[in-house]
Amino acid sequence: MATTYESATSELIIAIGHVVESWLVRIAVETSEAHGQSVTPDFRIAVEGAARAGGEWVLARLKATLEVDVDGQRVNPLQTLREAVRFPTEVLREAGVPMKLRDEYDQKINPEDVYGIGPAHWNDIDESLTEPGIVWGAAKASTVLQRRRAEGKLDPR
Repeated sequence: MATTYESATSELIIAIGHVVESWLVRIAVETSEAHGQSVTPDFRIAVEGAARAGGEWVLARLKATLEVDVDGQRVNPLQTLREAVRFPTEVLREAGVPMKLRDEYDQKINPEDVYGIGPAHWNDIDESLTEPGIVWGAAKASTVLQRRRAEGKLDPR
């Protein structure tokens, strides 16, 4: 049975909700440690607070942006997660973690991701998101294609 866009969206949001906070903590801790800085109890408390705020922001943003009709959506779920790195980024800045040297292209497409911690793919966040992310994308594409065929804008084959 084909997955509907609505059910794929719901499943993706639930899956993201299960991993987003731990991912935000993980990327902050890994970035700090990669720069030779120890993870102090105060740092961990700050990161966990930022992750909670980031998780709430991600879920609210996903619900708001994915409730918009597929033809009107301008932000996808992975982009929302890329933008969520601002939460651990603030903690890393406050802790004095040096920013990553990034090339001009990366700076242009991800200006706020000064540590280069934004995900490129679902599995950069958590492997459990790969399948629901792909299913969501396929369900959205199917919805759009069905509409274009119904509108006579695509060959009905």
